Amino acid sequence: MSRIGNRILEIPQGVTVTVADNTVTVKGPKGELNYTFDKNISVIVEENVVKTTRPNDLKQIKSLHGTTNAHIANMMTGVSTGFVKDLEITGVGYRCSVQGKTIDLSVGYSHPVKIEVPEGLTVTSNSNTELSIAGIDIQKVNEFAANVRKVRPPEPYKGKGIRYKDEHIRRKEGKKASK
Repeated sequence: MSRIGNRILEIPQGVTVTVADNTVTVKGPKGELNYTFDKNISVIVEENVVKTTRPNDLKQIKSLHGTTNAHIANMMTGVSTGFVKDLEITGVGYRCSVQGKTIDLSVGYSHPVKIEVPEGLTVTSNSNTELSIAGIDIQKVNEFAANVRKVRPPEPYKGKGIRYKDEHIRRKEGKKASK
């Protein structure tokens, strides 16, 4: 039994959900998102709730059932409140700046690393060691945050690098001096 797929999703205030063929369109104050789901899953919009059902208990259909429900829930949250991912840069001389649609990272390489911000995302820099990535599509926000983190992932000895705000880095002890 899919507990995620059987969730009944309440539509937030100011959000409209429409289903046409195999496409769900969610419109809200922050924008509009579309999702094309499998033809074996049916999405039902009644009054103020959204339900997903499946025709049988095949393994692939069961997994698509939960996935479809989760995508619709994320879309409704995205168009009503949005998603934010915070990054922090740790290290001596490591810093970042945002100029228009470009992030300029100085993270210990011989050259600054420039990253273009994808369409639909906004990046702000609270200080020269903090980045905030915001958007309505959770997949785009998290993927772009992972790509920025990949430029200089945190290392376990000194903890230098780019990390998520809530991420805990397991620290290792350095080399021991010989006796």
